[in-house]
Amino acid sequence: MSALKEFVVLLFNSVSHAMMAEKILKTEGMTHKLIPVPRHLSSDCGVCLRIERVDEERIRELLEPKVEISGKGDL
Repeated sequence: MSALKEFVVLLFNSVSHAMMAEKILKTEGMTHKLIPVPRHLSSDCGVCLRIERVDEERIRELLEPKVEISGKGDL
């Protein structure tokens, strides 16, 4: 039996920032998924990036110089 992966979501100030982050992660070959922001994190419409918790530090290193991350949530 394999261990369940734990995920976190990274929140952005706009859909365009989330899409820019997605493009960066795609280029770097990092596992991610663009998803709607979970309601327990925000009632606003929008999208966020779901990433594996183990990749969070590396992904932040890639994104923070290029796009502002406005928050984080657990799944």
